[in-house]
Amino acid sequence: MRLKTTALLAAIAALATANLAFAAKDDHLSHRCYTVAPEASERARIDDNLTAFLRMKTARGGDAHRAIGSVTVPVWFHVINKGTGLSNGDIPQSQIDAQMDVLNAAYASTPFKFTLAGVDRTTNATWYAMSPGSTAEKNAKAALRKGGADALNFYSANPSGGLLGWATFPSNYQAQPKQDGVVVLYSSVPGGNAAPYNEGDTGTHEVGHWLGLYHTFQGGCQKPGDSVKDTPAEKSAAFGCPTGRDSCSSKAGLDPITNFMDYTDDSCMNKFTAGQSTRMDQMHAQYRTP
Repeated sequence: MRLKTTALLAAIAALATANLAFAAKDDHLSHRCYTVAPEASERARIDDNLTAFLRMKTARGGDAHRAIGSVTVPVWFHVINKGTGLSNGDIPQSQIDAQMDVLNAAYASTPFKFTLAGVDRTTNATWYAMSPGSTAEKNAKAALRKGGADALNFYSANPSGGLLGWATFPSNYQAQPKQDGVVVLYSSVPGGNAAPYNEGDTGTHEVGHWLGLYHTFQGGCQKPGDSVKDTPAEKSAAFGCPTGRDSCSSKAGLDPITNFMDYTDDSCMNKFTAGQSTRMDQMHAQYRTP
């Protein structure tokens, strides 16, 4: 999740008090992202459950990691606007198709491929300006969401507070299935005007959360970090494309600024690690496979 501006501090402060049904709060409120990882105890529970699930799966002869491109994710794309025309958020089919292409390119080295299951368009000025945990978000998702746990519901809107987007985690689905999905700023899709965040990687980033990833800077320089062993430790979010940044100098590796789960410009993001692919596969298998 990312903000298109670092202004609007009052709006950000208001968001900090919002009731986020999809994730527990931590001490970090980014000016760009509002997908917040669960608190430490809940994270530990999720990781312990994942370990137990993998042991059971292996004992039954299941694959520890599914093959590249072997898992098809149906995508329901919900265009929420306040009227006709691109200036009102009514993005054309060409931009939706381009967003799908970006997702498939970004996840090409993972088990996941994305197919467009359907597109719907809703004119509702209140939903168009939804914020995380708001009544508008709850109502929009309750009315529009389609499919089961394995279906990616992708909402484009114009979130208040300047947010670029947010997502739910796989472990949240059972408790609140109707709220499952990702929300992105409509102008962050390819060809939008939210430069330097207009190449579709807000969507890539949010889908990473939807598949179980945390931010690369989760927990700063301390373990367990983002719960993925092959992403170098990172003290805080990176912005722009700061090549050579090393915010955890006592740890091995430079900051993972090209990783899709950091906060750098879209043009700087280009990879998931093998460990991230494995975690997404395992989280999907546990929480999103019918």
